[in-house]
Amino acid sequence: MVKVSLRTWPARRKSPSFWVVTGAGVGMARPAPGTWGSAFGLVLGYAMHLGGLGTMGFLVSAVAITILSIFAINMIERETGIHDAPEIIIDEVAGQWLALIPALYFEPSLMLYLLAFLLFRLFDVVKPWPISWLDRHVSGGFGVMVDDLVAGIMSAISIWLLLTTGLLDGFI
Repeated sequence: MVKVSLRTWPARRKSPSFWVVTGAGVGMARPAPGTWGSAFGLVLGYAMHLGGLGTMGFLVSAVAITILSIFAINMIERETGIHDAPEIIIDEVAGQWLALIPALYFEPSLMLYLLAFLLFRLFDVVKPWPISWLDRHVSGGFGVMVDDLVAGIMSAISIWLLLTTGLLDGFI
């Protein structure tokens, strides 16, 4: 399967899976749909944080959206023959939620949210090991999701290390 756009898929607007994997259409934004998807995840995460959702809530939400998305992505891949189309941004949403988990232990902070966004985008774009390995070797809906989930985890670990070592003192 080659990486091409879902924009040419005639049934896209009628497919519930399309709306799930594109984040209700956010993935259709240009340029850089992955960045738009991460921003969408950041805004949703902020709302979840303000709504009182804690660490377990973020984890459950990320797992639930991941499971739903794996099925939706697999269905789209079967119907279109397109693997990991650029418009699929639900993986960025789930990964961004994981990156935000350290921020949950503080009052909502613009600096922490911005750092979570930037680190997640960095890990997602640069794809250091093991993200690059997962991106190349895991297929299907799980393959689309897993590299972003690991990027989110690596971002969260990085933020946690910065916070616990005091390197962010005075910034949050």
